[in-house]
Parts: sequence; C-alpha cells; structure tokens
Amino acid sequence: MPVAFVGHGAPLLALDAEKGAELSAWAMTLPRRPSAVLVVSAHWEDAPVTLSSTRNGTPLVYDFYGFPEPLYQVRHDAPAAPELATEVTKRLASWGPRASDRGLDHGAWTVLTHLDPEARLPTLQLSMPHSASMKELLALGRALSPLRDQDVWILGSGNITHNLRRLQRDGTDAPVAWAAEFDAWATETLSSGDLDALCDPKRAPGWALAHPTPDHYRPLVVAAGAAGDDATKVRFPIVGFEFGSLSRRSVEFG
Repeated sequence: MPVAFVGHGAPLLALDAEKGAELSAWAMTLPRRPSAVLVVSAHWEDAPVTLSSTRNGTPLVYDFYGFPEPLYQVRHDAPAAPELATEVTKRLASWGPRASDRGLDHGAWTVLTHLDPEARLPTLQLSMPHSASMKELLALGRALSPLRDQDVWILGSGNITHNLRRLQRDGTDAPVAWAAEFDAWATETLSSGDLDALCDPKRAPGWALAHPTPDHYRPLVVAAGAAGDDATKVRFPIVGFEFGSLSRRSVEFG
C-alpha cells in the first residue's frame, strides 16, 4: 500500500466539494481497498506515543473555534481499528505506546470525509511525541512501514507550509514568496529522496516563516519514514495554495 501525506489546510476542507473531489479522485487510484487507515496528524502531539480510541462511536474532536455551524455537524463514523491498534502497539513497543479514549481530530476527519466518504475503513490515529526529533520521527515511521504489507494506508496530515499569522485575507490563493520558496525546496528534496535534508528543514529557505512551529511539517517526516525503500518514489497528486501561506501539496510515496 502506498503512504500518503495530505496538506489538509483549513478545517473548512470538510465542506469544500471542489477540494474534496481532488482527494476522492486520489483515493480512487489506490491499488486496492485498504484494510485500515493509520493517521498521524499535526494536531495531536502527545508523549509517550498514544493511540486513539478503539471503541466504535467515539465522538470526533472539533479542535477549532469560530467556524460556521455546519462544520461542527460533520460526522465521520468510521469503524474502530482494535486489531490495528494491537499491531501498532507491538511494532512501537520501544516507544512505550499507550491507549486513550480520544476521537479523531480535524487533521484526520476533514480529509477522511473525502478519502473515505462512506466511512467504511477502520481508522486509528497515532500521536507524535512532541519531544521527538525529526530523525526520531523518521524512525517512528520506519517502524510502522511493515504495516503497508497488511494493506494499511498510513496517512500523514499537515501542511508543507503553515503560517496562520500570514494568511492572505484578500481572497487570493497565490503564494507569497517565502511560501513558494519553501514549497519548492520540499518538492525538490522529496523528489531526490534526500531524507537527511528532509530531517533538517531549518537549513531550507523560508523555514522560519513557513513553520513558526514545526507541528504541521512533522507528519511529512513520519510518512517519509513509513515509505521505507519507496521514499524515493514520489508523486504529488494535489498541489497549489490557499490563503497564500498554506501549501496544499500532497505526497504519495510508493
């Protein structure tokens, strides 16, 4: 199974039919139906590594405020994935994983409403330890890589550029210079399979503005690690920007 990184952008993605159609079309290109989905979202950094609820019917996490009421009515009632949780716990034994009753956050469900619109795929979310280095996150992804052979779709969710303080609110999506520059660096780095550079983004042009905090970049590193030997096989099924500072570039490894 390929590995994905999705630029999830603003929470309103869940209600955006045009952007959602791109995600739905991407899901249709998978070689087969995934057995389950494992999501690593920018919106859950918790140590030690923590797994989301394995109980059906766990409410979603609406971890935002000030948006239109219909967004708070969105549901994604995917089946829980207790068997995947057992497998992930075994593979991440050295990380000391723990269970929780937490539901899926918006980094997961806003994209899954389009990638799995009928909510049929058993879904589990995994936290990123906030203290982990980029190299450690790469290793975390590599530990998860064998799940691909069980048809688990590993999905990182964040943004290659993410600066909410620099949103362009004049209605244009054209990227500002620093965002375009960092997005271009990431594209070249991913295309060349240079994982050392990917794990050292502070050396990249525009990093400080592209990521005032690194949380939305870190799932990309986990996804690259999960790709294993396929980290050099990349394509970009979705590209572009919104609000000038949010890259929508999404990556498929493998």
